[in-house]
Amino acid sequence: MQRHPAQPHDHREQPPLIGTRLPRPEQPLWDVCCTPAPAPRAVPPAPPLPLKQRARLADLDPNVHCSIVGTCLTTAELRRLIPRHAPLLDRKHATDLQIHHTAVELSTDGGAVAKELNKALDTRHALAIKKFRAASDEPALTRLWQEALASGEVPGAYWALMTHPAVTSGLRALAFGDVHMLSHLVGASNRADIRRLAALEDECERLRQHSAHQQHRLHEMAAQHGATVDDLRRQVQALTAQHGQQPAVPAQLQDEVAQLRAALADRDEKLALHTTRRHDTEQRLAAQQQRVTDLHAAHQLAQTAADTAHRELTALEQAFMQTLDASADGSPHGSALPALDGKTIAYVGGRPGTTTLLAAMVAAAGGTLLAHDGGIEDRRGLLAAMLPGADLVVFPVDCIGHNAMHVARQTCARHGIACHPLRSASVASFVELLQRLQPPARPR
Repeated sequence: MQRHPAQPHDHREQPPLIGTRLPRPEQPLWDVCCTPAPAPRAVPPAPPLPLKQRARLADLDPNVHCSIVGTCLTTAELRRLIPRHAPLLDRKHATDLQIHHTAVELSTDGGAVAKELNKALDTRHALAIKKFRAASDEPALTRLWQEALASGEVPGAYWALMTHPAVTSGLRALAFGDVHMLSHLVGASNRADIRRLAALEDECERLRQHSAHQQHRLHEMAAQHGATVDDLRRQVQALTAQHGQQPAVPAQLQDEVAQLRAALADRDEKLALHTTRRHDTEQRLAAQQQRVTDLHAAHQLAQTAADTAHRELTALEQAFMQTLDASADGSPHGSALPALDGKTIAYVGGRPGTTTLLAAMVAAAGGTLLAHDGGIEDRRGLLAAMLPGADLVVFPVDCIGHNAMHVARQTCARHGIACHPLRSASVASFVELLQRLQPPARPR
């Protein structure tokens, strides 16, 4: 399963949040992050809404709660609201993923949490709801949604569209897909940001030097201006004294005073101009420094992802080189993995094509791979029964449901089985993990 675009998840190992929920007997064909928990009792379907009445969060399909909570509410708002209804959730130390997952679980259950979330969404996006209220049919709603995508005002428009009384299931599915695809656009901009980082650092240094030079020059001009003002004041005092002694001021002295006043006014204008330029330069420098800081953070994230991918590719390359060496030596069975000596590995989640290839590689290394897709086609009840017979449990964090991940971790903790997450559902991540856990012996 794919994660929601507006709420990036940190899939490092975390303790269980509230408790283990029983899986649903059927899994709808939605590409969602948080699989909704089943209701404790059968609830008859809600009657259709009147034409003038907006839908509430509890009226929507539970599969879209994850995208609505992750896109239309901030993490700070969820941290203020959710811990009041989840006593076991630590407000200070809980991760954003735990807050988000708990909010989705509680919203699908309905009740007080769903009402408070609905109220928070209506309050935060009141302007968007008012704008969408003018639309009365599907073409008008489609036009407003496309305008919101073009302008970047997605959260409010998404909530207003999903709860509009005139929205159709097809338009809801279209909006759900558009929000999902936004995550790919976010990742595509990382490379361009890294390239601009070096240029912005050079520009920031140049602006800093220019600002220091401007400040030094302004200090010199201010000192000169102060000295000129003092000199002019002394001259004015002297001229005033002479004017008191003499019956009339000569014309030459009046011209000199006029010239001095004009020179003083000119210096005042230049000082005001340089002061304005200095203020603008300082503001630009502060903005550039903030932008460099943000790009540094993005660069660190991209560098971490690149290092992980490099380690996985190196491990995959070494594994295939070992396979080629085994084939060159005449070994009948060359394996890309370390010798497993009859161990059983449980693989939860992933894609069918990749799982088939991994099963062949594990078999070539002398082991057995037990595969479970996390509840898409395989029944979830088989997962808890399958895991106790494994020596090692792995699951890709980018292709597994929340409930299946929690069941795998809790079962492994209960039976003392090693459980490791994979960065992705790729062959390279699987090979890198096995080589890291069990390094192969060096050839003699």
